[in-house]
Amino acid sequence: MAEVIQIKNVSKEFKVLNRREGLRGSLKDLFSRDYKTVRAVDNISMSIEQGEIVGYLGPNGAGKSTTIKMMTGVLEPSAGEILVNGNIPYQNRTRNAQEIGVVFGQRSQLWWALPLVESFKLLKDIYQIPDQQYEDILKLYRSLVDIDPLLHKPVRQMSLGQRTLSDILAAFLHDPKIVFLDEPTIGLDVSMKAKIRMLIHALNKEKNTTVILTTHDMGDVDALCQRIVIIDKGKMLYDNDISHLKGFFGSYRTLKLRTDGELAATAEQIQKEVPDCSVSADEEWISILVDEEKEKVIDVLSRLQKTHTVRDMQLEEISTEEVIKKIYEEGVQS
Repeated sequence: MAEVIQIKNVSKEFKVLNRREGLRGSLKDLFSRDYKTVRAVDNISMSIEQGEIVGYLGPNGAGKSTTIKMMTGVLEPSAGEILVNGNIPYQNRTRNAQEIGVVFGQRSQLWWALPLVESFKLLKDIYQIPDQQYEDILKLYRSLVDIDPLLHKPVRQMSLGQRTLSDILAAFLHDPKIVFLDEPTIGLDVSMKAKIRMLIHALNKEKNTTVILTTHDMGDVDALCQRIVIIDKGKMLYDNDISHLKGFFGSYRTLKLRTDGELAATAEQIQKEVPDCSVSADEEWISILVDEEKEKVIDVLSRLQKTHTVRDMQLEEISTEEVIKKIYEEGVQS
């Protein structure tokens, strides 16, 4: 397969003013040259092939948005090389914009007061989409989702889920080679999340579009991504598939318990009893992440049954969410 994105030893640095406190300090800052250099992206290299769906993950402030901005041509790297569809993005911003689609946060590219179909027609003119190609893509959209009720509805009257779905359709309208999706399912209910994921997967399969997905929702990662890239503090921690990732933590199991008593308080007590494990609670279960290289799950359960009344239990493999969390905390090299 052809590589549509090539990133070689890319870094991005920003000069940040060391600010003083108070009004007097703010006045002095107007004439200050006391800057520090912050490296938001630190020597990252990767290549992405046509048709891949890649999860680009990391905690807040890891450097994800800075990398995406360099790939879209908004920022110029301080060092290294980036090629997107054979173009240097910041030198060929117009050509690069014609070959990519974006859905960033809650910033809609649709016209707020206009019906969706009018936004589509405006985008058709902006990207100079041929009439037959435009009709074909609308036909494809109708086969994937029920868009006819939305086409003549002003964007301002849509729900969050309907706007998100419409923004994704707009991003794919001009048949881009690459689409960047930033938190596409944030704030959506379970049903709409499933619909959005189905739509992204179907468009990727039908159009062979490369999708770069940044998200904190591990459900998106499990449903869509064959490959994930993880960065933290500007450095790349991992670049491989999910199954390979879980191999690093193959000895971990999640023991889920239902007990008598209030869940949060019980979880806090259990954490004290099994300090080598990670304990959390939701509305139904207490989850205990056990590293069986240190202690067997059956031994943890046996010990807890002496001090707690266990009403029900489940045993699960480590989830993608827990794997990502541990990588953020401990780091791992691919």
